[in-house]
Amino acid sequence: MSDLTTVELLWLEKRIENRIRFGKPVSEKIVDRHRRVLSFAPGSIFAFARWTSNDFGTVLSRIDILRAPAPGQRYSTVPWVHPGGDSLLRLSAWPKVERVLQLIDAVEALGINPAEAAPEYWQHVHNRLSVNEAPRIYTVGRHRAWLQRRRVAF
Repeated sequence: MSDLTTVELLWLEKRIENRIRFGKPVSEKIVDRHRRVLSFAPGSIFAFARWTSNDFGTVLSRIDILRAPAPGQRYSTVPWVHPGGDSLLRLSAWPKVERVLQLIDAVEALGINPAEAAPEYWQHVHNRLSVNEAPRIYTVGRHRAWLQRRRVAF
């Protein structure tokens, strides 16, 4: 058994699109022209976006920001992710997914890799958007504070 968390990415034109929005996979396996499998090391944070449609329009829009679990850690099951992940954010419906994508872009605009942002920030975004409230913006100052906390705690 591997300690890695695997994510199957599937792309069927105008039907299904599973993709990683951010994160650093340690390996990639191309299964065929429509499928790839990415693997993440324990503790890695990544965003997994899913979109599905049928003949009548979009059926599913969802984004999950997950932390790959270490052996023995608890995790939530997520379709296409094996074994699952520590859920930092899980939102569905296009308006909320779109807002999360905008917040990811805003973190990147600061020159910060979203996978390196404070995990608590993604939990905050989940909590606020779940109740239709505006989340606080991630700032360089907040990121510095996170890096300092991480240095002291770990």
